[in-house]
Amino acid sequence: MVNLIRDVVSFLESIAPPSYQESYDNAQLITGNPSEEVKGILCTLDVTEEVVEEAISLGCNLIVAHHPIVFKGLKSLTGKNYVERTVLKAIKNDIAIFAIHTNLDHIHTGVNKKICDKIGLTNTKILSPKKGLLMKLTAFVPLENTNEVLEALYSAGAGSIGEYSKCSFRSQGTGTFLPSDKANPSIGETGKAESVEENRIELIFPSHLQRKVLAALKSSHPYEEVAYYLQQIENEFQEVGAGMLGELESPMDEKEFLLHLKTSMGLNIIKHTHLRNKPIQKVAVCGGAGIFLLGAAKAAKTDIFITSDIKYHEFFDAENQIVITDIGHYESEIHTKELLLDILSQNFSNIALYLTKVITNPITYI
Repeated sequence: MVNLIRDVVSFLESIAPPSYQESYDNAQLITGNPSEEVKGILCTLDVTEEVVEEAISLGCNLIVAHHPIVFKGLKSLTGKNYVERTVLKAIKNDIAIFAIHTNLDHIHTGVNKKICDKIGLTNTKILSPKKGLLMKLTAFVPLENTNEVLEALYSAGAGSIGEYSKCSFRSQGTGTFLPSDKANPSIGETGKAESVEENRIELIFPSHLQRKVLAALKSSHPYEEVAYYLQQIENEFQEVGAGMLGELESPMDEKEFLLHLKTSMGLNIIKHTHLRNKPIQKVAVCGGAGIFLLGAAKAAKTDIFITSDIKYHEFFDAENQIVITDIGHYESEIHTKELLLDILSQNFSNIALYLTKVITNPITYI
């Protein structure tokens, strides 16, 4: 079976839709022809010249990265900095680069879940769920066709709320219509007013599935013209958002937990606020720069917040209500390359998949 670059991109974007990324982000196919056949995939946190060289040596023509090599707009490609040199090297050697960044951060099976799994946390859930990513569909269906239409909508991704699927509401009423002479009604006759006992059905679905859900509605509905309403809703989407909460199976002493964190995440150093002499059980995490979630971590009554890129004065904001730990940006997200390989192996067992061996961390410790 031949897999094209667009097939890989489409699969990854079905897992972490582009609409989930932050407005400042650039998660997309950055270089490469989507119509090219995939010869091999290299998974990495960052893309550098060395990573592109590694891809060439492995025979890979697609790099799947967490961080976009092009984050701000490029106004030239002269090789004057590492970003331009990396992009030039990729283009010259027909290497496609695909970035899957904050959209992968925001899904409940993404970057932060990987951190939770490494630490051994259970009962995980999104720390700060996003709003404005859900829609409500209201449609009107003849009684005898209701179950068939609902099943089609469920298959298209509608009606799932957290751990519950096939969620819908229905209420019965009477629908009326008058087909014109040019109509082709499945019920009634042209030029004759008709009334039909119908169910009003309502379901919630992620906004990015709108086209798919509407296609399912129209293909399964018996009417030539389907009556429906779409409404953007502000409900929190519990499966999408920033950071993650989790719990240890048993409470741990603070120092014991920090040593456990160091071992499980492969850390050289941890910066943290003063310890509170209280056991650790409820934990908040955010891969990358996550101090903006400190308020949410406090509100959730967590014992410790694990993130990176914390500024000096931001440590004071702990105010002895929580322990804040900075484990380093690279260190917090390096295991994302394993996550990417795991996701890809689910659907592309026929493609050679590799983890980069290049250490792209620009920071060293002595």
